[in-house]
Amino acid sequence: MKVGAHVSIAGGVENAPLNARDIGATAFGMFTKNQRQWRAAALTDESILAFRENCKQSNFEPDDVLVHDSYLINLGHPEQNGLEKSRQAFLDEMIRCEQLGLTKLNFHPGSHLGQLDEKDCLARIAESINLALQQTGFVKAVIENTAGQGNNVGYRFEHLAEIIEQIEIKERVGVCLDTCHMFAAGYDITDMQSFEETFSMFDRIVGYTYLSGMHLNDCKSQFNSRVDRHAPLGEGTLGLLTFKMVMQDSRLESIPLILETPMPERWPKEIKLLKGFESKV
Repeated sequence: MKVGAHVSIAGGVENAPLNARDIGATAFGMFTKNQRQWRAAALTDESILAFRENCKQSNFEPDDVLVHDSYLINLGHPEQNGLEKSRQAFLDEMIRCEQLGLTKLNFHPGSHLGQLDEKDCLARIAESINLALQQTGFVKAVIENTAGQGNNVGYRFEHLAEIIEQIEIKERVGVCLDTCHMFAAGYDITDMQSFEETFSMFDRIVGYTYLSGMHLNDCKSQFNSRVDRHAPLGEGTLGLLTFKMVMQDSRLESIPLILETPMPERWPKEIKLLKGFESKV
């Protein structure tokens, strides 16, 4: 199983694979710029070459890396100015991925801000993705399921399927499932029966062929609360059995499984814990 965490890029993106290697990861997540700013300096040739070399030296393949875009981007923005700003920023994120040779850009689908109905918002998100795919070469747009907090869409599997249905280049779209978001959105994955039922539902509605990564987070909030609050593994409302089942599911073997739990100092122990779950319960 490919397991890691969303690591820091402090000092340059080239440090991300080194930071991942140092915590015992076999996959990792990262930003390519400050996630809370619209603009960033272009990646330098030196940083790009160093990043690629550090990935090679640390045995990370491009598919082992799950890049996350800026939190500011809203591809379903109801207002034209906000939409265009988000679309341009998203395109820039995809271009930065391609410069680094990475194949997956993970993003939260968007929010209607109370000004559009969900269906129109989902169509706007799909249009935004299509525009970015038309202007880039190979990066896959990986839609993350949400907890459904506020006006966010993407908390139902049907939302993800509806976006994908409208994507013109199907081989360049995927899904990232966040365990905390699933549970908070009303998908139970806390015991073997509910876990299998939920993932079978995902396969039926969306399809396993689109599953391109997972975020492994325990959940501080209650089931179906629509509240997005991550917790350390085993210290939330999900419990450790959920993560044992993830680590023993052969359907998830080839995708990056990325921790976004609080307290990064715990990541080496959490990665070791997850690796220990690969043997049967």
